[in-house]
Amino acid sequence: MEKFLYIEGAYLILSGVILLVTLFVVTRPFMTERARKKGLPAVALFLALAIALHYAVTTDRMARVKKSFEEGKPVICENRVIRKGAQSIIIRRSLGWRLEGDYFVSDAYERPFFAARCIEYEK
Repeated sequence: MEKFLYIEGAYLILSGVILLVTLFVVTRPFMTERARKKGLPAVALFLALAIALHYAVTTDRMARVKKSFEEGKPVICENRVIRKGAQSIIIRRSLGWRLEGDYFVSDAYERPFFAARCIEYEK
């Protein structure tokens, strides 16, 4: 559950705002009764499905990235600290990287890299 909240937290907050806006709109006097009964559930269902699909895709990619790393293959991770020049970094076990939970850690870097922000490197 902690991983879900960490990965989808921003989307959950954004979905809450969207639901509040939808609730405000469907309760206006110019909206029909049908819009009130179907609008909010339809938007809530769409948002729930979108978040669930995003979580499934992200955790699947994380599993593939971890597996590739464990097999000694290189992994490309987004470097959010350095925005100019190289915006990504290639991580490999042979370069001194290790996997701690969902994070790639190296003694040469101050911060870890979250596996959700990484992809498999394929030549």
